[in-house]
Amino acid sequence: QVQLVESGGGLVQAGGSLRLSCAASGHTFSRYNMGWFRQAPGKEREFVAAISWSAAITYYADSVKGRFTISRDNAKNTVYLQMNSLKPEDTAVYYCAADRKYPIATMYSSWNEYAYWGQGTQVTVSS
Repeated sequence: QVQLVESGGGLVQAGGSLRLSCAASGHTFSRYNMGWFRQAPGKEREFVAAISWSAAITYYADSVKGRFTISRDNAKNTVYLQMNSLKPEDTAVYYCAADRKYPIATMYSSWNEYAYWGQGTQVTVSS
C-alpha cells in the first residue's frame, strides 16, 4: 500500500512556474507507475502526465506538452511535476496517483486505473 502527499501548489501569475511534489510512503515506491491528474471546478478529473516505475517512459496531455515535465526520484520516494509557462486554464486541484498495473501504456491516462491517490494541492494561475 502507498500513501501519497502532494505539496508545492499556490498562486502564480500567468507565465510563471511551480513545481509540485508528491511524497510516497512505503517500501515499494519504485514499482509503481505514477500519474498527475487535475480537476477544475465543475469539470471532470483529467490526465496531466504519467511516468513509468523506472522513469524510462513518460506521457503528457496535449494541453501541457512542452510546458510541464514529470520526473521521479525513487531514492526519495518522490515524483515531481515541473510546470512552466502557466496559463489561467491550468488552474485546478492537482492530484498524484499510483498503481502497479503494467504496462503503463494500457492505463496511464485513466484515473480509475490508479488505486492510490493523494489529497490534492491547489494551483491557481492569475491572468
